[in-house]
Amino acid sequence: MNLHLVLLLVYSVLPVLLGLWIGRRVRATGEFFVAGRRLGPGLLFSTMLAANIGAGSTVGAAGLGYRDGIGAWWWVGSAAIGSLVLGFFVGPRIRAIAQAHGLHTVGDYLEQRYSRGVRGTVAALLWVGTLAILAGQLIALAWVLNVVAGVPKFVGCLIGGVVMTTYFTAGGLLTSAWVNMVQLTVLLAGFAVALPLALSRAGGWEGVVAATSSQPGYWDPWTGLVYLPLLVPAFVISPGLLQKVYGARDDRTVRLGVVGSGLVLLLFALVPPLLGIAARALHPGLDNRELALPTVLMLDLPPLIGSLGLAAVFSAEISSADAILFMLATSLSQDLYRRFLNPSASDSQVLRVARGAAVAGGALGVTIATVAPTVIGALGIFYTLLSVSLFVPVIAGLYLRRVGTAEAFAAIGRGVTATVAAQFATGGRGIGPFSPVLLGLLVGALGCGAVVLVPRRGRGASGP
Repeated sequence: MNLHLVLLLVYSVLPVLLGLWIGRRVRATGEFFVAGRRLGPGLLFSTMLAANIGAGSTVGAAGLGYRDGIGAWWWVGSAAIGSLVLGFFVGPRIRAIAQAHGLHTVGDYLEQRYSRGVRGTVAALLWVGTLAILAGQLIALAWVLNVVAGVPKFVGCLIGGVVMTTYFTAGGLLTSAWVNMVQLTVLLAGFAVALPLALSRAGGWEGVVAATSSQPGYWDPWTGLVYLPLLVPAFVISPGLLQKVYGARDDRTVRLGVVGSGLVLLLFALVPPLLGIAARALHPGLDNRELALPTVLMLDLPPLIGSLGLAAVFSAEISSADAILFMLATSLSQDLYRRFLNPSASDSQVLRVARGAAVAGGALGVTIATVAPTVIGALGIFYTLLSVSLFVPVIAGLYLRRVGTAEAFAAIGRGVTATVAAQFATGGRGIGPFSPVLLGLLVGALGCGAVVLVPRRGRGASGP
């Protein structure tokens, strides 16, 4: 057993022990779902940033940098822009509504603003996408363990699934917030040390540019603009992120914590692509571009530094995976079980269902991860469904009083239909500058607007 693997296995035990220790205090859904609405700026900042730096932001973004060059900045940069919009505009407003009405999930908000039918429809769509993004995080973990010790993909996915499911199930958001703070420290320290050493190993900046300059468009920063419509809306209205905002103690906390995380993301967005570019200079023949980051950390850095970098990647995937598991478990227990299956369920029953749903979700995520081919492919499913089904209903519901149930259903139905049609008709290329997800967003917004113009008489209530 090599040093890298030993250190990773030891490190993986730490979040489990911390999570179990904190989870002893969690006895109610208010603690599990929204941390008692007591998160301060520091905890909110760390849990938001840790959730946003995951498989796509590390292994996936480095793989895009390896293939496409500096334009891969936009993968994480788009998430940063979405976080700034959330922190300045959407977050404070929806947090205040959640506190005033005692809301625990985004499904609670959709029912309070629209109807039970809208809640159920969006929840069903997102469960599919949520499992896909959870699988993406576990795939990235598997690639790390595969490079480090030749661990088979299934075993790597299983190890990651056990770690994040164990500590999250213990205490939900409260556990995640504290564990994420530890993980974030390791993550940022690991990448801060690894990047300059990797560039130096590849011959410095001049050597990296010389080794990759023959690739067309490799140093064009605008090639990644295609990620904007896919990722900016998703990071504004992601249920997992909004539920973390619900846990903030006041609006000032939201602005400081979420905006701060967005600003750090703007800077961090350059790190994984540069590591991928360094990997291209050092290892130009990799068959799987998503092995670029773990390969550099394992083969091109001193063992202790490489282990720190690998621990940083491990932290990123686990912290992001627990955010997705949080979204899945709370939605299944609150939006399905309590609302549709057992409306009279006690608080303790809902908490048991949430923990059981976390275990089941972790198991399904491991299963899907073993057959999904790539991290970016799995994440793309989630971000597409999230954006086209939820962006218009959430944003319009916060700012336009005339938008109600009929308008929400029009946005969801037409948006998803347009996205699926464009995906299959164009092979995912879209039409001109309009990607399938952007077409879906535009068609959904137009569908919502068209229903607003229809006289209300004869189509029932349409909002508060």
